[in-house]
Amino acid sequence: MSQNNHYTGLTDAEVLESRRKNGGNILTPPEKDSLFMRFLEKFGDPLIIILLIAGALSIGISCYEYFSLGQGAGVFFEPLGIFIAILLATGLAFNFELKADKEFALLNQVNDDEPVQVIRNGNAMQIAKKDVVVGDIVILNTGEEVPADGELLEAVSLNIDESTLTGEPICHKTTDSALFDKDATFPSNHVMRGTKVMEGHGVMRVFAVGDKTENGKVFEAAQIDDSVKTPLNEQLDGLGDLITKVSYGFAAAIIIGRIILYFLNVPEFDWVSFLAYFLQTLMVAVTLVVVAVPEGLPMAVTLSLAYSMRRMLKTNNLVRKMHACETMGATTVICTDKTGTLTQNQMQVYKTNFFGSEGDTQLFLEGMAVNSTAQLDLSASKPQVLGNPTEGALLLWLKEQGADYAELREKASRIEELPFTTERKYMATVVKSSTGKTILYVKGAPEIIFGMCKNTAGVTKAEIDAQLLEYQNQAMRTLGFAYQELGDKDVAIADGKIVATNLTFLGIVAISDPVRLDVPDAVKEVTEAGIKVKIVTGDTPGTAKEIGRQIGLWNDKTDTDRNIITGVEFAELTDKQLKERVGDLKIIARARPMDKKRLVEALQANNEVVAVTGDGTNDAPALKAAHVGLSMGDGTSVAKEASDITIIDNSFSSIGRAVMWGRSLYQNIQRFILFQMTVNVAACFIVLFGAFMGMQSPLTVTQMLWVNLIMDTFAAMALASLPPSASVMKEKPRSREAFIINRPMWRSIIGVGGIFFLFLLGLLYYFEHTDITSLTEIGKVAMGANTGLSGYELSLFFTIFVFLQFWNMFNARAFETGRSAFHFKGCGGFVLIALVILVGQILIVSVGGDFFNVEPLKFTDWVIIICGTSVVLWIGEILRLFRK
Repeated sequence: MSQNNHYTGLTDAEVLESRRKNGGNILTPPEKDSLFMRFLEKFGDPLIIILLIAGALSIGISCYEYFSLGQGAGVFFEPLGIFIAILLATGLAFNFELKADKEFALLNQVNDDEPVQVIRNGNAMQIAKKDVVVGDIVILNTGEEVPADGELLEAVSLNIDESTLTGEPICHKTTDSALFDKDATFPSNHVMRGTKVMEGHGVMRVFAVGDKTENGKVFEAAQIDDSVKTPLNEQLDGLGDLITKVSYGFAAAIIIGRIILYFLNVPEFDWVSFLAYFLQTLMVAVTLVVVAVPEGLPMAVTLSLAYSMRRMLKTNNLVRKMHACETMGATTVICTDKTGTLTQNQMQVYKTNFFGSEGDTQLFLEGMAVNSTAQLDLSASKPQVLGNPTEGALLLWLKEQGADYAELREKASRIEELPFTTERKYMATVVKSSTGKTILYVKGAPEIIFGMCKNTAGVTKAEIDAQLLEYQNQAMRTLGFAYQELGDKDVAIADGKIVATNLTFLGIVAISDPVRLDVPDAVKEVTEAGIKVKIVTGDTPGTAKEIGRQIGLWNDKTDTDRNIITGVEFAELTDKQLKERVGDLKIIARARPMDKKRLVEALQANNEVVAVTGDGTNDAPALKAAHVGLSMGDGTSVAKEASDITIIDNSFSSIGRAVMWGRSLYQNIQRFILFQMTVNVAACFIVLFGAFMGMQSPLTVTQMLWVNLIMDTFAAMALASLPPSASVMKEKPRSREAFIINRPMWRSIIGVGGIFFLFLLGLLYYFEHTDITSLTEIGKVAMGANTGLSGYELSLFFTIFVFLQFWNMFNARAFETGRSAFHFKGCGGFVLIALVILVGQILIVSVGGDFFNVEPLKFTDWVIIICGTSVVLWIGEILRLFRK
């Protein structure tokens, strides 16, 4: 380039000094915690904390039983089981997030070694992007990414794609102050790191590198962790508080009640006997606390999230943060950008209005091909536009018509060219046509091209204006086309303008960045699910409003100026004003990089659960601040790094699927809580009443370990594997204040748990006052004095207890589905795991022996227990039938 001759650039010494003073051109990567610290984070879960406390109490009891009472090492099985449950839940969560991070790393590789052309020591040379320093003279060419922030020294037909920073796909850059765009987000003579040269060329002097660039500032803002609590965490916190209060209340009732009984029944107080009695009471109280804690719940939550995480990947949602699976189900607002998310981010010809004769058709096609600086990259399966996206749309249209633009260019030799400028608003090219004639082709703003034409093909200015107004109202760009055959002595271009006077108007082309085909239906789906959608874009209010109309978000009859705002107006709002108005806003146009983040924070202040979609660097702070950040698969690395979920196929409809998965996942967690808490209510009341009635504990430590850890883990897997239901999209988002256990769940837990308790208490009393060897003897053996529980009776009680829970698992599975528990379509995993639990219980009782404190049962007893306890399922089915 000629610039090489008069720009000397920095010397080697100045480069070193600039790097020392201003730093290198690398974005400082976010500081990542070590694997160990990331693993420790999993122990901050509220339910895990309760389990840790229960485990510590259980160790205390076991130590007392082992060292003071001389019992065997088997007393340590319960604390061991609790800590196994903790390690399984935390380990699984850690492992799944680690796998997702590896998949994400492959998707988000960044290259800081891309070559950049600079002038140093008076010579043009290539250096790595990371080596650019403040003061460097950088040469910019079409197709290159701008390596740092700089001020333009020269600009020739320079158009920059700033969509990664502002959402604007094309911004004209110039060094002529008279042509500066006062409304532009960044000055017209500044180019920013991470943007792309779409056409033209230029020279810039770097004034900011690395973290000091606009790109770097946004990247840094994206690292700020606002520690937004997810709705599920808030609700599990509430459940943890409830379990803690209830279990401690029950424990206190046991201690106080038994002490009162002691003083009522013991005629003479004795410190030694009282201390022994008090320690025994304390053990019973701590046992109740341990029994009340749902050991399987953290595992259920983890398995549900992990299962959804893997399945959502198949629906093009790469989940990086496990909580994001469920949080999508609680989302009340989605803030989305326009370009690349709602639209295809590829300009296309919407309509051609050709006014010439049939003989002019070939001229129309040839003019499109030769009077253009764009190119098409046809090496991939989908053609990629190189250069101006508007001109690229014309070449894509030619390809659709079966015309090869490259062949048309080869057949017509270019004689003279007048480049497009914002001042002229047109471009002209003189060629030796394939017809052998010399032809001038002109394209540009239709009203200007039409005004230059002598021959208008019978079209009036009023007709042209009407067509232009129609297209502009639809947020489309328009181009007008004209031509003139030139004689040997005719002059077409002089003094930087067209001087030809016999131009013929060919027609108008309307060009748009079309809405993705799936977006209107996807927006309708999420709005019908009670989720509000807000568009945040760097585009003009008119364009943004039209896109809103096309996707069904903006209604001219009901929406007013209160529902749309520009970035400048948005910035002028105080926090109080914004909080009052933010609920009504549907569109923010001409938005700046940090506007979306402020919008998210304002919505969160109004107790909304916010999801943000974005593909540009400008979206990163908002993606980070939101409850769920959704980046696009072809988005910038900064956006993807800040997000929780990456939508691989860039489709807005994938967001609807993520909401469906999240809501279904929450229901699955509720179903497990319903199942587990019913078990715990029955077990807690047995411990509580047993403490006052002097009953022998019917369930051993190892038996409770099977029920609370192994069986509940299997139940968690079974309930987590239930497929998502499309019916959840007909409901409104749940309230953040709503407790995870709703009213129908409370009725079921207390009702069913209470019935189980009364039945088991009666059974326990009957077994203690009889000596039966088979269930067939029930009603035939007279009740007598309390003879305790035989080994066979303990085995019967344990098996009945387990099968009551087993059949109740089917009821929990059908909870709030409106379907029968026998609806197994898509639930093969549930059926398989139910069979594993069934076979596992039979094996434990048949061969468990002393370890599980059981004796093998007779075949008739197995049949009676399995069939008799199934009444739980049949009653549930009858109740579901009546509710329909």
